[in-house]
Amino acid sequence: MVSKQGRPKPAIMGMNPEISPTNPVSGVQHMNDVGFRVILIPFLGIAIPLATRMIPHSLLTLWQVKLSYLYTIGIAFIVWQGNRYLLFTLRTYFNWFNHPLRKIGALLLVIPFYTIPISVLMLTGWYHLFLHGEVNWNVVMQSTLIILIAVVFIVHVYETVFLVKESEKEMLLNTQLERARTEAALQALKNQIDPHFIFNSLNTLSHLIEASPQKARKFNDNMAEVYRYILHNKGRDLVMLSEEMSFLRNYFDLLKIRFEEGLQLDNRVSLEEEERFLVPPISLQLLMENAIKHNDFGPQHPLRISLQLDHGTLVFSNRTREKITDRNSNGIGLANLRERYKMVTSRDITISVTDNEFCIRMPLLNLD
Repeated sequence: MVSKQGRPKPAIMGMNPEISPTNPVSGVQHMNDVGFRVILIPFLGIAIPLATRMIPHSLLTLWQVKLSYLYTIGIAFIVWQGNRYLLFTLRTYFNWFNHPLRKIGALLLVIPFYTIPISVLMLTGWYHLFLHGEVNWNVVMQSTLIILIAVVFIVHVYETVFLVKESEKEMLLNTQLERARTEAALQALKNQIDPHFIFNSLNTLSHLIEASPQKARKFNDNMAEVYRYILHNKGRDLVMLSEEMSFLRNYFDLLKIRFEEGLQLDNRVSLEEEERFLVPPISLQLLMENAIKHNDFGPQHPLRISLQLDHGTLVFSNRTREKITDRNSNGIGLANLRERYKMVTSRDITISVTDNEFCIRMPLLNLD
């Protein structure tokens, strides 16, 4: 017959199932692109007129040439800053995560309708200032087309940077949210330790008050010492195995007050080995509680609990004599420990049950 000791019920996680990642961030509203603009605006303001041969050097004085390039740099500045403002403004209304098609449509509508009129107006203005209004419309159209292509390329660069930053921010946000969920779940499991211990201890104390008031008084005093350890360590994720073993010995002494020779502990873990490993606190106590709760034992048929180390794994085992009924069982014990163990160590405990033995293997964290 397989013991109920090997069938832990799911622990109450204390988590809200409706919690979900927040919506993607609306966008990065500020970007340190000063160096980018300082270099590219003058470059484009000079390169585009040179490419289209808009400025006839032979017809202008040196100062007129210099002022012409200064003027075209001004065109590049106005076109750049205007599109930059529009781009940042659009980000408050659309983003690639929520409305990608709307974002593309808005960019295709706004950028040309700003860039083309401004470019044509300012380019024809240059002809009126320097060439007495003799506009070369072929050059104006070529220059405007090159400006539009340059703007589209630069907008693409901006959007790429924005997307990278948004993706990084969203990943960080999701990581923080997942960590908060895990910490909340872990804290919920830790908070279950107190009522679980008190519930079992009060059951024992209730039994002793009726059976042996003197033992009940001694049990109450010892319970205070054990509970002090729980209060001190339940907020910690890991403790030294030596601390946990010391606590287990104190807790075992507490249980001996009630069960006397009906409970036996065979500890084969050396003191030297205890100093080499870490373990989640109050884990061994839960295993012992579980063994006591699910087994029928007494002086004639004692419950023998064995502890030993096997290549960095703590092996907790006991002979099983299944109780006919498991009254007062709230299903928290092993399921609580298993979930808490996964969260703290990223490892899982192994439970094996045979006809007459129950065994739990807990992989420990090595300090070496």
